[in-house]
Amino acid sequence: MSQLRLPFQSLSPEAYQGLLATNTALAKTALGLPLLELVYLRISQINGCAFCLQKHSQALREVAVPQDKLDCLAGWRVSALFDQRERAALEWAETLTGISENGAPDAVYEPLKAHFSDNEISDLTLAAALMNAFNRLAVGMNL
Repeated sequence: MSQLRLPFQSLSPEAYQGLLATNTALAKTALGLPLLELVYLRISQINGCAFCLQKHSQALREVAVPQDKLDCLAGWRVSALFDQRERAALEWAETLTGISENGAPDAVYEPLKAHFSDNEISDLTLAAALMNAFNRLAVGMNL
């Protein structure tokens, strides 16, 4: 296990508290914890954040998401375990995580409208941004 490079929580407390406040606010949205945690886990898989992989896998087990669904998350596109709403959210989250590669095309954004309200799309976008920020902190600081 690596040693923490810098105690970012205490060095930048107001900024870090802002991230935690955003996390708390998102947990109360209509998206629901199972979907949020699936998105968080998938983003953490892409970003290779071991700390977040453990945290969000555990959170999903605590909200009774079946283990076989967790096992298939990286292959959600070919798994029958994910519904259309989850697929739209995961596609959007992956797109935003890799935004430097292809932007955020309408072809990925438009399907969200069939499954989410404008508020939910906003919350989902903030959730993807937040998890990418947390992953960068954790990986960058050896959490």
